[in-house]
Amino acid sequence: MGSPLLPLAFALGALGADAAGFHELALYVVLLAVAGAAAAAFVSAGELLEGKGSVLRAASTGVSLVLLVVGSAVRANAVVGSHLPTVALSSVVIAVIVYLVPALAWLFRAPAPRARPVQDRPVLDRPLAGS
Repeated sequence: MGSPLLPLAFALGALGADAAGFHELALYVVLLAVAGAAAAAFVSAGELLEGKGSVLRAASTGVSLVLLVVGSAVRANAVVGSHLPTVALSSVVIAVIVYLVPALAWLFRAPAPRARPVQDRPVLDRPLAGS
């Protein structure tokens, strides 16, 4: 459950529901994204503390969790029947972008140098002159 793909998928689903005009459904999908984002943030922070994770992934999942919580709080307190608050939509969009930062960093990183294979030297059957 610690994969950031689950809350990313829920956040994209919430954006799709907002685009279709189903704002109440989007509220519940964002709440599901918050639960997945919390799990991903806790797992990423735990892996970082164990020395197995990266700072970028831990930071991106933590920031995305905060953004999704803000978006869900604004959505839940919006007046029924009014327009979607800009902060609610913007926070989900930014959370999606922040989730994609580690993937973009991986995509644009410098390639690791390849180790050259060691070539075997020919073995001489007879000793060299002078030895």
